[in-house]
Amino acid sequence: MALRLVQVNFKARDDSALGRFWAEALGWDISSEGPGVSNVEPAGFTGPDPAAVCVDVVTVPDPETVRYRAHLDLATASEAHQAELVARLVKLGATPADIGQGDVPWTVLADPEGNVCCVLEPRPIYQDTGPIAAVVVNCADPRAMVRFWSGAMDWTVHEVTDDFARLRSAKGVGPYLEFVRTPAANAARGRVHLDLRPYPGDDQAAEVARLRDLGATDADVGQGDVPWVCLADTEGNEFCVLSPG
Repeated sequence: MALRLVQVNFKARDDSALGRFWAEALGWDISSEGPGVSNVEPAGFTGPDPAAVCVDVVTVPDPETVRYRAHLDLATASEAHQAELVARLVKLGATPADIGQGDVPWTVLADPEGNVCCVLEPRPIYQDTGPIAAVVVNCADPRAMVRFWSGAMDWTVHEVTDDFARLRSAKGVGPYLEFVRTPAANAARGRVHLDLRPYPGDDQAAEVARLRDLGATDADVGQGDVPWVCLADTEGNEFCVLSPG
């Protein structure tokens, strides 16, 4: 049994507006599975497919104050591409963000609702990931987090230190999932979370029970009666287990 990371979920005041921003930012298409939900996916995408981790934007009545526990790193192919992408995102409504990064070769921006993203300088490791280089989660203990998430998913661990850990799909495609040691990472809830999906034929309840054995706990985010299960990892980061598919 195993799970797949299929999408990053943004809580929003306006899913349509924020969805359009991210569709333009990534060069992807936007659609909607229902009121209050915008789905951002590559053109012609048929998922789940590890080649892309998609973006779902969901309108909620009162989204929490912006926090930076999880964010997207965007890949670039050259310094010119990095400059062009930053300029394009600013034109779309992004603003410069100071999260204490200091003098770094990447550019930190906030989307129109304040969610941070990083436009990276060109790095060889991210040249085949697609527009999303990595989904980055701030944490207190990368080693503990990678133990949990490598047990939760069928992704391969690529690097682990006291300060940083990195996983990627066992297929060797798509973005990385990275954990970065950050002071006070557990201070607040975030507006961005991960959605996992079991493989066809697997049992959602059995997967949830397995995650609890790994240290996950039940999470109540006001979801009500829904077909997915809300959990929190060992550092309290919420995530959802969707129905198999």
